[in-house]
Amino acid sequence: MLKIWFKPNCSTCRTALSLLKNETDEEIQTYEYLVEKPSQKEIREILSMLKIPAESLVRKKEPLYKEKFQGKKISNNEWIKILSQHPVLIERPIVIHGNKALIGRPAVKVLEIL
Repeated sequence: MLKIWFKPNCSTCRTALSLLKNETDEEIQTYEYLVEKPSQKEIREILSMLKIPAESLVRKKEPLYKEKFQGKKISNNEWIKILSQHPVLIERPIVIHGNKALIGRPAVKVLEIL
């Protein structure tokens, strides 16, 4: 089964989901992470699968980032807490397959997980 961290009104997320549906018969579970906020534990698991530090998961173009966090020295643990409190800052879409994950930017990159 594939799982995609998804924002319905994000064109990249919709494109990524469409690409996956066209290329695999596997079940695809969408996780609307802005509705059902991920826990710090879930974010740690994603970061481990992505093999990146928390700051690399941050959407730096988001107004919230620019207003509250840009230019500040923030630890990995603090970023994890911030991301769980403000999931709008999480880069998307994220696709999970088994113990692997990737960020689907550009959307066609999601096919690499198949």
